[in-house]
Amino acid sequence: MADVSHPKGDLAGHPDVSEMRERFERTLGGRDVVLVDGPVFLVGLYCAVSPWIVHYTASQPALMTHNLIVGIAIALLAVGFTVTPERMYGLSGAMCAIGAWLIVAPWIVGRGPDAGVIWNNIVIGALTLVLGALCVAVASRSRRVT
Repeated sequence: MADVSHPKGDLAGHPDVSEMRERFERTLGGRDVVLVDGPVFLVGLYCAVSPWIVHYTASQPALMTHNLIVGIAIALLAVGFTVTPERMYGLSGAMCAIGAWLIVAPWIVGRGPDAGVIWNNIVIGALTLVLGALCVAVASRSRRVT
């Protein structure tokens, strides 16, 4: 049986090392994808399930539906940022708008929200706003590099 395992170490001697590095740079686009897209996905996931975590499904049904839909939208944006970053990072500014909307949504969508619901949406909205601004910064930095 042939030994197909590769010795551990540097790939500097590999004949296709320049092509592999070039493909890797094209794939990442010079961005730190994991540091931005992972937290965006987690914030979207938490936003979608937060009505059940904070227990306001019965008292705020409209806000429950709102957070579920907006959370799924944020998570889908994160998946899009990961799968096709060169196309989707143009929507980074939309994350900032979604974050600002989440901060004011308890008073607009909800009916007499209590402090827990308000703080939940403020934290989610602030995180979405900050991560959206970070996505905008990463996208503009990558456009300058390329």
